Amino acid sequence: MVTKVLSVGGSIIAPSEPDVKFLSEFSTMACDWLLKNPDTRLILVAGGGAPARVYQNAYRDVAKTFAGEQKSSCSFANEEETNYACDWIGIMATRLNAQILKTTFGPLCQQEVVTDPTKVTDFTGRVLVAAGWKPGFSTDNDAVLLAERFHADTVVNLSNIEKVYTDDPRKNPEAKPIDTISWSEFRKMVGDEWVPGKNCPFDPIASKRASELGLTVICAAGKNIPNIRAILDGKDYIGSTIK
Repeated sequence: MVTKVLSVGGSIIAPSEPDVKFLSEFSTMACDWLLKNPDTRLILVAGGGAPARVYQNAYRDVAKTFAGEQKSSCSFANEEETNYACDWIGIMATRLNAQILKTTFGPLCQQEVVTDPTKVTDFTGRVLVAAGWKPGFSTDNDAVLLAERFHADTVVNLSNIEKVYTDDPRKNPEAKPIDTISWSEFRKMVGDEWVPGKNCPFDPIASKRASELGLTVICAAGKNIPNIRAILDGKDYIGSTIK
């Protein structure tokens, strides 16, 4: 049985509210692909995306307010504790996104949403949906761990960007899109540190583990359904390949 792992960004599932059009088109495409490829199965890992960042930013604003009120009995001075809390907020957002993603696959997804990739021992049905596990990294890392567990050689990272760029194209007009990049070069770009809500093509912690495992990661636009199908079919696609 061939296993494909897709990390589905929360900003694709619910940019501000659940994107019904995307959920419908994505699940229809995936179900059709599974029907035509009976020896395959899909692992989908839901991210927190925009909903996570909205709540994380709100928490940080509350923290700043309390920090300025010396009479408050609440203390938010410890940055490590603040990041830990923000991670958990993000994790809760991924679990909500994962739950709605799971429902779109009906009987094809027989198991409950996976919240600890190290404890899942079997894979019944044709689709397995996972969410955030614990603080310290994003769901990209959960996708890598599940790829390792179920012997997948590639993780497809779907987000709101079509390709990885040499720099943020919104800030640097000289930034160039990347078709293929090595893990060593990519890791120089994203660094080694994870910060809750960090906006990067692929989580630094996940990148380290993926490079150690020799995984290939494809970064592509999550709303381009025909392109996702092309990736699943092993055809030419638009995106950036990290290997």
